[in-house]
Amino acid sequence: MIAIEVADLNVWRGDAHVLHGVEFSVARNEVTALLGRNGVGKSTTLLAMMGLLPAQGTIRIDATDAIATPTHLIAQGGVGYVPEDREVFASLTVAENFRLAERPNTEPRYEMVYSLFPDLYGRKEQAAGTLSGGQQQMLALGRVLLNPNKILLIDEPTKGLAPIIVEQVVEALAHAAEDATVLLVEQNLWVAGQLANDAVVLDQGQVVHSGPMDELINDSALAGRYLGVEVR
Repeated sequence: MIAIEVADLNVWRGDAHVLHGVEFSVARNEVTALLGRNGVGKSTTLLAMMGLLPAQGTIRIDATDAIATPTHLIAQGGVGYVPEDREVFASLTVAENFRLAERPNTEPRYEMVYSLFPDLYGRKEQAAGTLSGGQQQMLALGRVLLNPNKILLIDEPTKGLAPIIVEQVVEALAHAAEDATVLLVEQNLWVAGQLANDAVVLDQGQVVHSGPMDELINDSALAGRYLGVEVR
């Protein structure tokens, strides 16, 4: 079954036409990696899916027309979003960041979040802006995992993190994917390969490849052409 369907998606940012008829789908309860070089439209795609950028075309998330739905209703419908640059509330404590993420009529899953990110448990009263980059990423992920979201849109979760933190983030995402559909933007091909079943590759605002993740990893010419990486 399909959880996310994107068709003929066009998005402008100012005068720049960033996405040109993008089309792809994400299977329910699987992880799909959205890949490509910097500036090809990956983050723009997620922003449009959350209603944070005006878009033309079709975006269906769990059968809901996302283009016609306000952002807060998309989130209330069970879609969790982790932005590229974490965007935690720096002046608020860890605990206050989490309380803001609590959804009405839903039991917050604090025990699970703190078991995945024990570093945060002892820092509940610490201002989020004083956390390390890795801890802020844990907080950003923890906010969406606090609620039982059906769909997760996650943008560059390992960007700029030390290898040991990357491993912890990958473990947390693998846990999250056990009961959610995940669309993951990721520059680290190793991370994408650990988590994703399928891959969609963007180049210059268009889909240039889609298929099983293993197919991309095993095709060094394809990975080199569109991702600029060498697969060994």
